[in-house]
Amino acid sequence: MAERQFVKLNIEDRVATITIDHAPVNALNDAVLDELNAVVDEILADASTKAAVITGGGQLAFVAGADINVFDNLLKQGEAGEPAARAFLQKGQSVFSKIENAPKPFIAAINGVALGGGMELAMACHLRIIGDRAKVGQPEINLGLIPGWGGTQRLPRLVGKAKAIELILTGDQLTAQEAFRLNLVNKVVPGGEVLKTARDLAKKISSKGALTIRAALHAITAGSALPLAEGLAVEAEQVNIAVRTEDMREGVSAFLQKRQPVFKDR
Repeated sequence: MAERQFVKLNIEDRVATITIDHAPVNALNDAVLDELNAVVDEILADASTKAAVITGGGQLAFVAGADINVFDNLLKQGEAGEPAARAFLQKGQSVFSKIENAPKPFIAAINGVALGGGMELAMACHLRIIGDRAKVGQPEINLGLIPGWGGTQRLPRLVGKAKAIELILTGDQLTAQEAFRLNLVNKVVPGGEVLKTARDLAKKISSKGALTIRAALHAITAGSALPLAEGLAVEAEQVNIAVRTEDMREGVSAFLQKRQPVFKDR
């Protein structure tokens, strides 16, 4: 594994743990995004890794947003900074879309504040576990900006259009409990248990067949953006893939024999 300054990777029990460690609040800049992108590529290329957890280093933040220094530097450049600004925007969108469309589940372990780009990163993950004292939000409006790494698109899909408009136009933050009530996160746990809970969930998923996981994720991710009839066609296609696998035969046999299946990812 490559040595990186801001994004750490640990793989154990078929689960990758990605830690964004850019003190003090794990803000995202070009270097952090480049390292995160490289780590995601490494996980996707590793057949033995079946799920990933993303968390923040330290106790304060999951990711507190994009690095405000990036915006300050771009503003000082005036029009000359516009190409760099567009590149920064596209880089974040690209990395987050890669996570969202990954054939392996990514779980956000939200151990502290997740604001702006941090909330957008969490929303790009397939599942979200949050600490009971953590807060999330899209406060870009307070800087004269709007979310640019998927917030205007993923937030309405998760909490509904009206609530997303309210959150984005006010910049208000949500408590963990409010985020759970809005179905923005899957589970609220005590702060010290966030990473363990996320890893336990990842390990549970990793006990299933990799080809089936891939098929389910593709059917959900691709199908949810389509009209129902087209989404059902995507689902049928993925079912046809699943029924041809050895793991499907093992799953049925194990059920009939009243034993736990042993999937071999083929």
